[in-house]
Amino acid sequence: MTAAPLFGCIEAGGTKFVLGVARDADTMLRTARVPTTTPAETLGAALAFFADAQAEWGAFDALGIAAFGPIVLDRSSPHWGTIAETPKRGWSGTDLVGPFARALACPVGFDTDVNGAVLAESLWGAAVGADIAVYVTVGTGIGGGALIEDRPVHGSRHPEMGHMLPRRHADDRDFAGTCPFHGDCLEGLASGPAIHARWGASLSELAADHPAHAIIAYYLAQLVVAQQALLSPRRIILGGGVLATPGLLDRVRHEAATLAGGYFGTGDYARLIVHPGLDDRAGLLGALALAQRACR
Repeated sequence: MTAAPLFGCIEAGGTKFVLGVARDADTMLRTARVPTTTPAETLGAALAFFADAQAEWGAFDALGIAAFGPIVLDRSSPHWGTIAETPKRGWSGTDLVGPFARALACPVGFDTDVNGAVLAESLWGAAVGADIAVYVTVGTGIGGGALIEDRPVHGSRHPEMGHMLPRRHADDRDFAGTCPFHGDCLEGLASGPAIHARWGASLSELAADHPAHAIIAYYLAQLVVAQQALLSPRRIILGGGVLATPGLLDRVRHEAATLAGGYFGTGDYARLIVHPGLDDRAGLLGALALAQRACR
């Protein structure tokens, strides 16, 4: 009997790389976590992990890498597969694909971590059946991926949803924002570090009646309405550490409905805006989905 395909999976994050070996979404044979330190050290540890797995299970059919960005996704570019200019010290220009393609001698699927996540959610999670879906993570940064009729959105690079410029909340006029590029873009106002910078705590640590909850919900609701205006998604998935704050998702739904003013044909914001269905597995399963596509 022919063995099921063997896939390598990498969720390449700014703080850690999550590695996996899988047959399919229900059969993850091995996982490991590697701290994101220097490229040489981190990629070396990941290569050693896959070399050990290859010795045990045989050759990989494909590898998927769902990476923090910005990354180069244009296959016509000589820099395809690399990390572009990034605030992560030492990682700008790092070739993520090449070392694994050479060592494992297999096809490599490559995309952003959030594009990987929305792909995984469309296959196995909260966006199953949605022809247009968006995945946004709100944590140390804010990033978003979009899927339109089974294809992740790329374009000149890839979506940078965290860097949209929102309307300022009336009670949040004076904070300059934390983004080194744009100051008070969405990431500069509503990410975890931005919240801590002006209130000295995470959102979940602040009292339920603290004004920060309404302010952050207002900013995230603007992202929702922008997605409705631009993409008309059937599902918007909001994940990340900030969204673990009790009550925040409901606040965002309420604010989005208010801002939309009934215009976009969405009556049920509880159905439109949801938590991830795959929880913290979306990144690694996204890498698996990329690997599976690389085999086509």
